[in-house]
Amino acid sequence: MGVLDSTIVNVALPQIQGAVGATLQEITWIATGYTIAAVLLMPLVAFLGRRFGQKRVYMLCLGLFLLGSGLCGLSRTLPQLIAFRVLQGLGGGAMQPTEEAILRQTFPKSEQGMAMALTGMIMMVGPALGPVLGGYIVDHLHWSWIFFVSLPIGLLGLMMTWTFVREDPEILAKNRARAAAERTSVDWSGIALLSTCLATTEFVIEEGQRRYWFDDTLIRVFTFVAVTTFAAFIARQLTAKAPVMNLRLLKDTRFSIGMLLSVLVMSTLMATMFLLSVFMQQARGFTAMQAGLATLPMMLAMFVVMPIAGAVYERFSPRLTMAGGILLLAAGAYELSQVTLAMGQWDLALPLAMEGAGMALIFVPMETTAFSRIPRHLLADAAGLSNVLKETGGAIGLALFTSVLLRREMVARAGLAAHLGITNPLAAQRLSILQAYTPGSFPTASRSRALGYLNAIVSREAAVRAYEHLFLLLGVMILILLPLLFLLKVDRSAMAHGEPEAE
Repeated sequence: MGVLDSTIVNVALPQIQGAVGATLQEITWIATGYTIAAVLLMPLVAFLGRRFGQKRVYMLCLGLFLLGSGLCGLSRTLPQLIAFRVLQGLGGGAMQPTEEAILRQTFPKSEQGMAMALTGMIMMVGPALGPVLGGYIVDHLHWSWIFFVSLPIGLLGLMMTWTFVREDPEILAKNRARAAAERTSVDWSGIALLSTCLATTEFVIEEGQRRYWFDDTLIRVFTFVAVTTFAAFIARQLTAKAPVMNLRLLKDTRFSIGMLLSVLVMSTLMATMFLLSVFMQQARGFTAMQAGLATLPMMLAMFVVMPIAGAVYERFSPRLTMAGGILLLAAGAYELSQVTLAMGQWDLALPLAMEGAGMALIFVPMETTAFSRIPRHLLADAAGLSNVLKETGGAIGLALFTSVLLRREMVARAGLAAHLGITNPLAAQRLSILQAYTPGSFPTASRSRALGYLNAIVSREAAVRAYEHLFLLLGVMILILLPLLFLLKVDRSAMAHGEPEAE
């Protein structure tokens, strides 16, 4: 439900823009506000969980998410909608790391691969279902129903969490002891520095492209604040008695290498999903629902392969499984680089299925191996840190690849335009044909419309060439991850027997 909400809203932005009377730049804050709020609370889930218990924190976050969803649906002005989206984001951002911590604390090490695989299957429904469900709601119902649709599912989730989730008494005792020690030395300065750093970083990532990056004064100021507070936060966490984020977990080489791989994979995943959706809607003219349906092969492949990856985790080397996933991802990216304007909805099925299978083969063993040596009572700290790194990495990757795409599109357009001069007989012939099919009262009007059609053809062809280059670049970057697998050591004894001592 949390992942679904981040995609379903994007489909309805044009309708919401008209309803609240906002400009295009203003309406994007509906998505930006949610993202910044979500990232802000992610690293604090371990801190809050120690003080109040993971179950209570999860239910509180789910309640906040539902309250924000209902109020968003009732909003009629842009300030109201942005404020309630921030409230919704505070709940939605903390749900995922809290849920992950509860699952990892509940299942023994040997079963965590399958547990996270099944959870991953459900989470992959969001990106696929969001555009389809959002498109249907926008076409047949009022836009407010994109928020109301979460309410019955969330209420059921609250009831089931209260009824079925049980916290381990040993973990609760350890967390209470740590919380008691923290009460006298709460890291308020660390919380303030972290919140400022994440908020400014997310703002720069979200707004940088639209504001032409460092040409904009506000982007320069926010970048300076982000870098300064990040350095101060690191120094504070390494000296504080009770740090708000346990950076010492990164001393575990399995965890640190796993997080590095996770950030890089998430960057390529976010870029692929977003840019492919934009390509299908803008260059190919698909509706949001058609674009969502076109990504179903990727999601179905994940559904099929994720439990298989979880089941074989104990039988095969995780590095071997991840290597197979990386090769599949790279092969899928290469196939996507062969896109043409003639490709239909299902011509993308095979490369997208390869991408989905590759992601499933990577994520399950990578995440399970990374967490294999983390003590159970520190899993909430690790989950919060992991989610912040992945969310930030995904946003940075998306911003980076979007910039590359726009630059490549400009280069491709300039190259094509150079061959469209009046001295080129083929260009003149194409213009004459277009002019013949666009008759008008005056030759100048007919020629103007023909030039407009020719310009549209050039724009679409430039976009295709830019996407070809981008998907090739994604494939190369994915292959670069292969050497990192040799650094990811696997200790099966820690997964099969007990758990390591707390550091």
